[in-house]
Amino acid sequence: MDEGLPVAYQVLEEGIPVYASDRMQVGTVDHVVALAAQDIFHGIVMRSLEGSTRFVAADEIGSLHEHGVDLRIDAAAAAALPEPHGAAPVWRDSEPGVKPSRWKHLVDLATGKDPRRRDWSETDE
Repeated sequence: MDEGLPVAYQVLEEGIPVYASDRMQVGTVDHVVALAAQDIFHGIVMRSLEGSTRFVAADEIGSLHEHGVDLRIDAAAAAALPEPHGAAPVWRDSEPGVKPSRWKHLVDLATGKDPRRRDWSETDE
């Protein structure tokens, strides 16, 4: 399976498949958890194939690619991961778990702002 080139957490996209160490797909990327201002990667929130969300800490992630995230843990361990609690997704300016509106995205594009570079703690002026 070709997962593409390695990528940094800043460009990891929602919906990318997440694979356990035994090569089984265990979910998809919901969002990245990071402290963008200090460039600290905490991990990802994964949406499992059953629809629940799980927090995957950075030390449990083996590699990030264009078309896949590889975990250092097997599928059984991935299923036992904790649910996320209180972490804000990187590049979001809304409450955790709430996706930014499509309208806000279009306004940002029209005004020349890069919507992917918005910090969740940033305030509009």
